[in-house]
Amino acid sequence: MADPAKAERQRLDKWLWFARFAKTRSLAARLVAEGHVRVNGKRAEAPAKGILVGDVVTVAAAHVTALVRVAGLGERRGPAPEARLLYVDLTKAEPGPDQP
Repeated sequence: MADPAKAERQRLDKWLWFARFAKTRSLAARLVAEGHVRVNGKRAEAPAKGILVGDVVTVAAAHVTALVRVAGLGERRGPAPEARLLYVDLTKAEPGPDQP
């Protein structure tokens, strides 16, 4: 029987791949290894780092810089509309200096 605590976590590289921040899982692992990913403001040291729903992930890659909150843990790499359900984009939600 699976441990419930482990069921609530997912490997960071796997989640990045499922959420379509990387084309392959190995590229997702490389993003983490090269220091382009932060989880809750701290640099992720290993692709195997477990993430939880509610964690804030920052991805700074050549093709995208995104600040997102994990909204779900994927079960597969699906189409883009399905991948967008795995996170909430916080980049758009932040008010600018002229906004309250």
